[in-house]
Amino acid sequence: MRIAVLQFPGSNADWDALHAARDVLGADAYYVFHKDTDLRHPDAVLVPGGFSYGDYLRPGAIAGYSPIAAALRAFDGPILGICNGFQILTELGLLPGALARNAHLRFECRFVHVRTEAEGPFTRGMRGRVLRVPIAHADGRYHCDDETLRRLEAEGRVAFRYCARDGHLPADTADTEDGLPINPNGSRAHIAGIYDARFRILGMMPHPERACETILGSDDGLSLFASLRRHLEAQ
Repeated sequence: MRIAVLQFPGSNADWDALHAARDVLGADAYYVFHKDTDLRHPDAVLVPGGFSYGDYLRPGAIAGYSPIAAALRAFDGPILGICNGFQILTELGLLPGALARNAHLRFECRFVHVRTEAEGPFTRGMRGRVLRVPIAHADGRYHCDDETLRRLEAEGRVAFRYCARDGHLPADTADTEDGLPINPNGSRAHIAGIYDARFRILGMMPHPERACETILGSDDGLSLFASLRRHLEAQ
């Protein structure tokens, strides 16, 4: 099982992603630099978090024009975009919508709970499961037009929603738990992650790679990587 981890100038979760895939999952994981044009035949690709190209223009915008972008567009296997990786995937047009500035205009760095709502290569057998995973973003508010939201809902492509620890969704973005907003950034419909139309590409703002060992405070994120392994072994 080969997993490529992309690296951009400003990536800061590339090592976390490599560690989760290589040292925890046991995959043959390796870096692919933004100036490369070849993914080197991976089974899956991770687009990690960080601040690619310093978030100039807007997060993920310049990465969409990097040399590796064409290979990422052409890749036909599972892709997981985490935080800035999610932003990059929307900029590439591989996922719909956009990630806007958090509604309260502050950087959020803390654990949150998300409810799994869709089945796919990264969420096999996980529907209904609540995960405790960290976030670290200033531009994580998922936004899309009404038609896109209707399509995402109708096709069951919302992968994760921000929720209370018991799995209940907030009534609105002002609802709190332990004094903090349950929806940490004001995302529309409390969306924390979505799949593409083929359920092959997943973008999410929380960081599962930073919650794959109990020493990190939660190992709930490991379930996504274990799901990927099951998916690839079943091919």
